[in-house]
Amino acid sequence: MADVKITGQGTADFDWEALDLDGYNQVERAELSDKYEATLNSINEKEVIEGTVVVMTKREVVINVGYKSEGVIPLSEFRYNPDLKVGDTVDVYVECQEDKYGQLVISHKTARMHRAWARVNEVLATGEVITGFVKCRTKGGLIVDVFGLEAFLPGSQIDVKPIRDYDVYVGKNMEFKVVKINQEFRNVVVSHKALIEAELEEQKKHIIAGLEKGQVLEGTVKNITSYGVFIDLGGVDGLIHITDLSWGRVSHPEEIVELDQKLNVVILDFDDDKKRIALGLKQLQPHPWDALNTEMKVGDKVEGKVVVLADYGAFVEIAPGVEGLIHVSEMSWSQHLRSAQDFMKVGDTVEAIILTLDREERKMSLGIKQMMPDPWDAIETKFAVNTRHKAKVRNFTNFGVFVELEEGVDGLIHISDLSWQKKIKHPSEFCKVGDEMEVVVLEIDRENRRISLGHKQLEENPWEVFETIFGEGSVHQGTIIEAKDKSGIVALPYGVEAICPAKHMRKEDGNNAKVEDTLDFKVIEFNKDAKKIVVSHTRTFEEGEDRPSRTSKKTGTSSTSQAVKANNQNVEKSTLGDLDALSELKNKMEEEGN
Repeated sequence: MADVKITGQGTADFDWEALDLDGYNQVERAELSDKYEATLNSINEKEVIEGTVVVMTKREVVINVGYKSEGVIPLSEFRYNPDLKVGDTVDVYVECQEDKYGQLVISHKTARMHRAWARVNEVLATGEVITGFVKCRTKGGLIVDVFGLEAFLPGSQIDVKPIRDYDVYVGKNMEFKVVKINQEFRNVVVSHKALIEAELEEQKKHIIAGLEKGQVLEGTVKNITSYGVFIDLGGVDGLIHITDLSWGRVSHPEEIVELDQKLNVVILDFDDDKKRIALGLKQLQPHPWDALNTEMKVGDKVEGKVVVLADYGAFVEIAPGVEGLIHVSEMSWSQHLRSAQDFMKVGDTVEAIILTLDREERKMSLGIKQMMPDPWDAIETKFAVNTRHKAKVRNFTNFGVFVELEEGVDGLIHISDLSWQKKIKHPSEFCKVGDEMEVVVLEIDRENRRISLGHKQLEENPWEVFETIFGEGSVHQGTIIEAKDKSGIVALPYGVEAICPAKHMRKEDGNNAKVEDTLDFKVIEFNKDAKKIVVSHTRTFEEGEDRPSRTSKKTGTSSTSQAVKANNQNVEKSTLGDLDALSELKNKMEEEGN
């Protein structure tokens, strides 16, 4: 060994090359180092290379990459490969050639990520079919392990038919196609549906080419909506509209079919491209009208269930798929406008009479009022002429009042038959809708279902009596209750109103009479037919020398003024009122005449 000279300098300045520890001089040592370096692989940081498993422990895997030192990788990075053993070749990613301890730092997980990213990009370009492992479920789909990357499988891309339970796919290997990659966020989207669609495309072309109207095919219920059912015909979808599910009424398709149910359907129609296919289910069954009892006829009584209600009537199902309409006018003998909801509700069971039956048009009209006696059949007996009855006011017209005697029997009181005394401009001045009033039957027209009624006829015509009391030339005390341009209205005894022309309202002192003045008036015109009395105050003093005594004194009503005022306050506008006083007066006059 060569002599070594040791000085007092620090180790940093020590010449290790001069130290001959291995028996080689500096030149020889350099030659040996070059030869050793030549046996090692040339590796670069941040690249993926291959290595060999040389040692495996419970926690680590030692990898030889042909470098001057081995790399150590946690066993957890190989969980996806439980069959890993010594001697296997694996990919590793060189993170650092030497750490602070001189150790090579590598990663298998990172290598898989780099290899996988390059692989999925290649697969997207080529369209290659790959196999992945479904790891778990996530919102809207599944997470799939593809080459070590987590890819997203949307629920809509699992199968050609809607999938309701994603969990059945978790933990399984499936084939996929890469359909989308987001380079910025390194997201991968895969599809299993794309593989099925490719297989079904040829099958779909074959099915579409053979479609014909009237053809019966087997299909599977794919989706149910409120308006119909989508049927999978083997790659081609068709729609059964809710009206083509059953001959009877269907509230929702779920009443007839269920998901994944297999059934036979008939092709009703399709567009030129055969992309929209209309299917039918009820058409495979005989039409209920064809099976309807041939002996059923007009006039027969039937029973059915109310299935639809409208304002104008109700549809009653008397047999599955066979319905009849009960128009609202056939629900009651009454002529008053009402809606079907006033008589029945959906689900009710009703009995009705067949009114019309058209088997060709498959239409039927029914009636329930025919189950009850027609009130007009015995109209002359129940409501004979001159008989009195109670009636309810239903509505008005300008010419009278319509009243209801009973359900289905209405009558008209003409405006002229409301009151003997009052001149009524509109019936609403006399009564109101809903009032109950007494009437007299005047005339019956059974053929046209019309009854003429009267109200004033309940009392004797007072104008017969008034003619004897308010004859021309008679004088009566009256009160002016209203003033018009050319006349005044004067209230006379017994609730009678008279007209006093303006020129006949001049008083003896030259002034004109005014409203609320109580004066003597002379009758200058009496018209029983027109119910008109014309009076004059001026004539009472202009013809004073031969003025007859006041009729009111002959009748024994000395306090005429007070009676007239009281009468004016209590004149009943809606009825004739109590005519007992007139009747007594008439009887007294007849006795005196005898």
